[in-house]
Amino acid sequence: MTAVGLLTVDLQIPGSRSLKSKRKVVKSIVARLRQRFNVAVAEVDYLDKWQRCLIGVSAVSNDARHVDSQLRKALDSIEGMGLAVILDFEIEIL
Repeated sequence: MTAVGLLTVDLQIPGSRSLKSKRKVVKSIVARLRQRFNVAVAEVDYLDKWQRCLIGVSAVSNDARHVDSQLRKALDSIEGMGLAVILDFEIEIL
């Protein structure tokens, strides 16, 4: 059976002083996640806020445990990058 997982991560980017600097950080996070975990990633909210970002990450597999593991590793990777502070997150497996 196909399992689809969704990770939403609410981030604060404290060093950002403009939309341009925020987008640089977001672009870096998105590119690293796509490359390292082969997941779909997009900025989904707070598009006009300088220091706030909501990122959606999705993964598909035939095993729900694998999807959950991939999303948790992606979350750990975001934290490990040190580019933004995680304010909140939610993982859903469908």
